[in-house]
Amino acid sequence: MKTSDTTPNPLLPFQLDPEPATETLTAFGGLPLVAQTYRSLGLPERVARHLRLKQRQRGLDEATMVESFVLLNAAGGDCLEDFRRLAEDPGLPTLLGHALPLPDAARKFLYTFHRDEAIATAKAQRPVGQVVFIPEETEPLQGLAQVNVDLVRAVAARCPDQRIATIDQDATIHESHKREALPHYEGGRGYQPMTAVWAELNLVVADQFRDGNVPASFAPLPVAQAAFAALPSTIQEYFYRGDSACHGHELVTWLRNPERPNGPAGPISFAISARMSPALAAAIQPLPETAWHPYAAPGEAPDDLRDWAEVPFVPSEASEQRETAPLRYIAIRVRRRQGDLFADGTAVKHFAVLSNRWDWDGARLLQWHREKAGTIEHVHAVVKNELAGGVLPCGRFGANAAWLRLAVLTHNVLTALKRLALPPDLLNARPKRLRFLLFTVPGRLITHARQLWLRLATTRDRLAQWIEAVSLLPAPT
Repeated sequence: MKTSDTTPNPLLPFQLDPEPATETLTAFGGLPLVAQTYRSLGLPERVARHLRLKQRQRGLDEATMVESFVLLNAAGGDCLEDFRRLAEDPGLPTLLGHALPLPDAARKFLYTFHRDEAIATAKAQRPVGQVVFIPEETEPLQGLAQVNVDLVRAVAARCPDQRIATIDQDATIHESHKREALPHYEGGRGYQPMTAVWAELNLVVADQFRDGNVPASFAPLPVAQAAFAALPSTIQEYFYRGDSACHGHELVTWLRNPERPNGPAGPISFAISARMSPALAAAIQPLPETAWHPYAAPGEAPDDLRDWAEVPFVPSEASEQRETAPLRYIAIRVRRRQGDLFADGTAVKHFAVLSNRWDWDGARLLQWHREKAGTIEHVHAVVKNELAGGVLPCGRFGANAAWLRLAVLTHNVLTALKRLALPPDLLNARPKRLRFLLFTVPGRLITHARQLWLRLATTRDRLAQWIEAVSLLPAPT
């Protein structure tokens, strides 16, 4: 190592050479596994089919651009400028077989998903007195959604024994200080997209980008319909879980209808957090003490006592029209173990869950309903905090919607990688763990006998896992 033009390092036993390495090296030796998964699922062909944005033949095509955004998310980049870091890596473009876009090219790609007229049309079509609206998705956004649907079905085709699908649906706030971001109910500004997850496979099956002022209770039915429509035809049993934002007459009626439009025929078993209407509260209050049963909720505060009880309740509100077969309402009562009051001065809190399942006892039904916190809320946390979904790139609604959908696509590609090719102990690994173990392994590119080789700086066991993963991700048939 050269010693001239360097300053001795008193803390570590080396000095930095001011000259770059002349060998072809990469800091992302494991990242091509993500590209292998993307291509093995047939996504380049599906992007070419559903997403046609280029006006000229110059530059990267749509499939390569989408793959590049997936790689940026997987590598931990959370802004357009981070594309420069990937593009500057000496070996990564060679390993991928294509260049990485620079920030300006990536920004222009995102802008193609936005249409000002879509916003203007949605505003003009609002009913009188209504403030919030959800713009219709542009054709490019619809194409990107169809790519994700194809991804979900491609993964399902490689998991043929999975015949059950539970859809968990919820919205979450993405904070943003962009001038165009609107206030949300927590007092800040941002966006409030809604997502639906296939719980058994941990795949996002539908997402809808929304302004921050659009409440989660506003029109959840189209997202649910899109979620069930994305499922493969091999599914034999359908389930649904949601919070109180999903407790609306249109969605509940649709779920109960075995001949539902824009959805699978037959039963869908569901459990949804009920909105505590005055009528429901009045039905809970007179329940005798003998009606309540102890209920231990995992993860709840140890100082709280929880009980559940069946509630004889038939909604009478206009928004919850009476049905021929009443739904099941289960009340939850929460008290402090020492008899203390809650912070708001109350001694007892009541919640409720409505369902069309009568074959489970209340405790089991409540536990099943609570399991959605480990799916949909986990996905929200990953997309916002470990992928790029939490840092929206600009003020253009359609571009931000595409940015988030590309993060969702990355989540599904990584889920496919874990489920189809990696060891079982990594099935629940979050993206940051995959980066630490796999994606940021340094490597050296070597050409031997007219063949390109990648030599990774890792153990033989890790290398064996890498080689096996590649073999489990073959070219699509």
